[in-house]
Amino acid sequence: MHLKALLAYLHEYIPVIEENPLITSLEMDSRHVKQGSLFFCIEGYTVDGHDYAEQAKQNGAVALIVEKEVNVDIPTIVVKNSKRAMAILADAFYNQPTHKLHLIGVTGTNGKTSTTHIIDKIFNDYGKVTGLIGTMYMKIGSKTIEVKNTTPESLTLQQTFHQMVESNVNTAIMEVSSHALDLGRVHGCDFNVAVFTNLTQDHLDYHQTMDEYRHAKGLLFSGLGNTFNHQKPKFAVLNSDDPASVEYAKSTAAKIVTYGIDNDSDIMATNIHMTSSGTSFDLVTASERVNVSIKLIGKFSVYNILAATAASLVSHIPLQSIVSTIESIEGIAGRFEVVNGGQDFTVVVDYAHTPDSLENVLTTVKQFAVGRSIVVVGCGGDRDKTKRPLMGQIAAQNADLAIFTSDNPRSEDPSEILRDIEAGVTKEDYTTIIDREKAIKFAISKAKKNDIIIIAGKGHETYQIIGDHKYDFDDRLVALKAIKELKL
Repeated sequence: MHLKALLAYLHEYIPVIEENPLITSLEMDSRHVKQGSLFFCIEGYTVDGHDYAEQAKQNGAVALIVEKEVNVDIPTIVVKNSKRAMAILADAFYNQPTHKLHLIGVTGTNGKTSTTHIIDKIFNDYGKVTGLIGTMYMKIGSKTIEVKNTTPESLTLQQTFHQMVESNVNTAIMEVSSHALDLGRVHGCDFNVAVFTNLTQDHLDYHQTMDEYRHAKGLLFSGLGNTFNHQKPKFAVLNSDDPASVEYAKSTAAKIVTYGIDNDSDIMATNIHMTSSGTSFDLVTASERVNVSIKLIGKFSVYNILAATAASLVSHIPLQSIVSTIESIEGIAGRFEVVNGGQDFTVVVDYAHTPDSLENVLTTVKQFAVGRSIVVVGCGGDRDKTKRPLMGQIAAQNADLAIFTSDNPRSEDPSEILRDIEAGVTKEDYTTIIDREKAIKFAISKAKKNDIIIIAGKGHETYQIIGDHKYDFDDRLVALKAIKELKL
């Protein structure tokens, strides 16, 4: 596509160019620029893309999108907001790929990863070719790709959706973070189904207040549009047990489908029974009631199943096929994942990193624990500090032994983070060990027969960020090693 044809999609820019080069790629990282690239100068939190305009030109860029003047002698287009322009032009350049996909977006504080993976498996088992974008990775058909953010920037998103279309993917499922919604990363994405899991405290370092956080999540539902397309209807799948759903229902013209346990809903779970090996319940829709037995544990898992079921039903997947899939799911990596080294106690690794998710995991364990519960937990650095004392309080109140340790301290002093956690604890029945590996080994050394150890916070992550370095670290491998050493 030539530059002027591409720029026709922008409603405002300063037209100071005569040249009309052929654009062969779009880039926002100067290191990836090649001959024929259009380079977007994005002003970020730590790096300003305008500083790399000359480098982009040297690498082959034939034009620049900027917010301020740069002294580079190639066509330069000045816009008010280069991120917004990038979303518009990426959608146009890649020929609006999401219009060719059945796109399902899942937002909420907890449960996004589990819900998207359950939906993905339901669609796969029904014979659909799927793409997945989320916290753990991106997947295009059977190919997986590493990711840096839960929801990538708009350019990366549109490139990925284009690759999905080229790979004959027909359904894309993605986690949609509040940051991505607030920063406009999903501008241009044509969602068919938007799913809400829940809203609890997190990310207040960014959003400042719960009202702002709730509003950011709601952008996914208002973004479904205000018109009706009866040939290709849009759906908002809402958790009727979460008060935020009331606001989200008002913000969208899409058809609303509710799910829940406590309040009357379109899709419900009743007669829930839980054991250490799984959960059974009656899955109730408007026309059917089916008894379901899943290998996943906890009320939070039932909510994830209900959300995935609702999204699949409105996407014309038969209930019989959905039930067959959800009963076959063994688990989700890092989500209540059991580490088995032949020990006579249980070790569980879970991604719980918010007060609500930690409480959910610990209260679930209480329902079937025979022995004591031991929790190893920390909080990430450079993130919401207000949740730290809450995490400490919940850990101490709901476990027989709480061990506080480092998570990903990043640029913060780990001891300062731990002091913030300890501030929420009123009793002295806890242990603080800064080194996470030592903390996990300590927990395992204290375990007796039938005890349950919960290692919370990092889940599937295979690294630990200390300062500006990323080190190899996997809670599951560390725990397994400690178990084997214990048996020597």
